[in-house]
Amino acid sequence: MKFENYEFKTKPYQHQLTALKDSWSAEYYALFMEMGTGKSKVAIDTMGMLYEKGHIDAALIIAPKGVYDNWVHKEIQAHLPDRIKTNVVRWSPSSAKAYQEELAQLVYSDFDGLKVLVVNVEAFSTPRGTRVAYEFCDKNPNNLVIVDESTTIKNRKAQRTSNIVELLKKSKYRRILTGSPITKSPMDLFSQCAFLSPKALGIASYFAYQNRYAIVQKRTMGHKSFNEITGYRRLDELNEKLNKFSNRVLKADCLDLPEKMYVRRDVQLTDEQAKAYMQMKKLALAKLESGELSTTASVLTQIMRLQQICCGHLPDDDGNLHPLKSNRMNELMNVIEETSGKIVIWGTYTHDLKAIKAALDKQYGESSSGIYFGETAQDERQEMVNEFQNPDSDMRFFIGQPRTGGYGITLTAANTMIYYNNGYDLEIRLQSEDRIHRIGQTNQCLYVDLVTPDTIDEKILKALREKIDIAGQVLGEDTRGWLI
Repeated sequence: MKFENYEFKTKPYQHQLTALKDSWSAEYYALFMEMGTGKSKVAIDTMGMLYEKGHIDAALIIAPKGVYDNWVHKEIQAHLPDRIKTNVVRWSPSSAKAYQEELAQLVYSDFDGLKVLVVNVEAFSTPRGTRVAYEFCDKNPNNLVIVDESTTIKNRKAQRTSNIVELLKKSKYRRILTGSPITKSPMDLFSQCAFLSPKALGIASYFAYQNRYAIVQKRTMGHKSFNEITGYRRLDELNEKLNKFSNRVLKADCLDLPEKMYVRRDVQLTDEQAKAYMQMKKLALAKLESGELSTTASVLTQIMRLQQICCGHLPDDDGNLHPLKSNRMNELMNVIEETSGKIVIWGTYTHDLKAIKAALDKQYGESSSGIYFGETAQDERQEMVNEFQNPDSDMRFFIGQPRTGGYGITLTAANTMIYYNNGYDLEIRLQSEDRIHRIGQTNQCLYVDLVTPDTIDEKILKALREKIDIAGQVLGEDTRGWLI
């Protein structure tokens, strides 16, 4: 099968076609494609091409929790041709008999088609998850292993990194996917490339790699001494090596992308949140049955209380908020790590905005962000916008409340916008989107929504995407559907 003979399910953009031509038959390859440019489609088309050529009959996809469900429920269905018969199983630590039988069928049984196991990267920190992935590859050696958002294995000392790098010995083809391969330093590349092949960088030892590309000075603190990286060198040489097995794509270089692109990142509830959410939902339904929820305002209040639990806060009857253990802030930081350039971050609740500001200050420095909400002094607001719009400013993050900052101001220095959570007001959502999508914007705009699956979060986003006025829908026959 020649490359030109492959029939795509969805037509690739030109940059995707170029990446595929360069990489589809390679033993190992890195897709350094910025978020929103469609790197998962390139990987899935690679999977389809290798299968139809007879090179593979199985694929292991490794992705963070925030995106691995998307591979199962969206990406594979959207881009893998229907003519390819598949058996796709999503990893779960469940010990339920039915699931274990489904998993065993995938791993051990013959199948006249393409086997696909999708595993969250966190599972490789556990013996059980690692064992299943290894057995899948051992029993199905003609395989492709894909590591999505591969910066999750940049820490060479982490157990999950060493377990995933070990898959080098158990895989026939390998791919890494990330929009930002170097999040903090060129040293981040080593373990990602070690998974691909020892030949990729041509250096087998991390310390040999560090000695060649980093400037190291010996430091002494008390009775202890240690080596500190103070700079980098030979980066042109490193880039030449990377160019031989990678494709770098930035949104700014993709002229055929749509003006607006939307990405969803899933955030799973913690056990503490799940318990609180179920209790709040039962309470809301009881109030509905008793007739207490008879106005739009009362229903919307219950919806917002459910959403606050998704964001990591439990509201009591007096309006006080009690913190709950949550994964949302970690997912926000993961998205930021994968994104280059300036970013606008919207959040509905004041306590969330302050928490985001604190987290960004800690990670990127106090001058990296500004917060624009009801408590921001009037005479400081335009000054903050001007600083954000200044390309030479240190302010990379604009943190705002859509109800306050979603109207009138221009934030076109950014082409990425993250919604930490969404309110129910459709007009505010549309207006807030246009802060980066307006005159002065020269790039495509990417919108990232953090969403907790199977909760009110998901219902709110679906309604907003479908341009539904939520306030006009929550009473009458639809009320129960919003609360359950």
